Amino acid sequence: MTMTSSETTSGRLSGTRFGYRFNIVGAIGFTVIFLWALVAIFAPWIIPYPVGEIIDLDYFGPMSRELWFGSDYLGRDMLSRILMGARYTVGISLAAVTIACFSGVVLGMIAAVAGGWLDTILSRFLDALNSIPSKLFGLVVVAAVGSSVPVLILTLSVIYIPGAYRFARALAVNINAMDFITVARIRGESTLYLIRSEILPNIVGPVLADLGIRFVFIVLLLSGLSFLGLGVQPPYADWGALVRENIGGLPFGAPAVMFPSLAIASLTISVNLLIDNLPQKIRDRSTS
Repeated sequence: MTMTSSETTSGRLSGTRFGYRFNIVGAIGFTVIFLWALVAIFAPWIIPYPVGEIIDLDYFGPMSRELWFGSDYLGRDMLSRILMGARYTVGISLAAVTIACFSGVVLGMIAAVAGGWLDTILSRFLDALNSIPSKLFGLVVVAAVGSSVPVLILTLSVIYIPGAYRFARALAVNINAMDFITVARIRGESTLYLIRSEILPNIVGPVLADLGIRFVFIVLLLSGLSFLGLGVQPPYADWGALVRENIGGLPFGAPAVMFPSLAIASLTISVNLLIDNLPQKIRDRSTS
């Protein structure tokens, strides 16, 4: 009886009030993501120095009381540049994954419910698009069109629409074969009703987990493009561009190389931790 009380206290400490069961690992992941989101929003007001101002007379300066993360290859404050870089890394990735998942999920549900020639055409077209390696597609498009922020968002979203479509379609096909969908069809419900009221509520949990995974992929792909010089362009910089700018300090163990890499790692690992520890009510729609 004592063990049961202890498990109840520890397992539901933060969840019973709202009907969700959280654990400490998921809470940590959510906290880190939330903090980075706040940084992305309020970066211009919290940076200690202007991002383009040369503060240190030495390049690749060490950490100090004035420069917490050291200085970069020109003597600029790395803390300010990392905080401002969060706006581009988080903002571009979030916009791209939202477009990709929304488009993929909507198309997947439509294809599953409609079936027939529409399903075939959508599936074959997106399969062909998915067969192109993501990094190669991104490099070709960005090199040909340019690497402005809108182009980056559109390119990254197009790359991940096919995967989101396939995932949502597979879920929707299973739901579409169930008895309550047949009953709704017999009642004469429209396709829009079936998608909005019957299928979407039953796939929203897995779709949220898939969104988080694709967000991680997009962050890494964006950072890779920026590292190659095809991502966010100067005078702006995301975390991948900051690593590229300061790669010359790697033999010296410069903080200017390590901290942008740690920022990328902290965001992607936190998203994975949150996905792996989503509350049970979100994962399986359990109300018990």
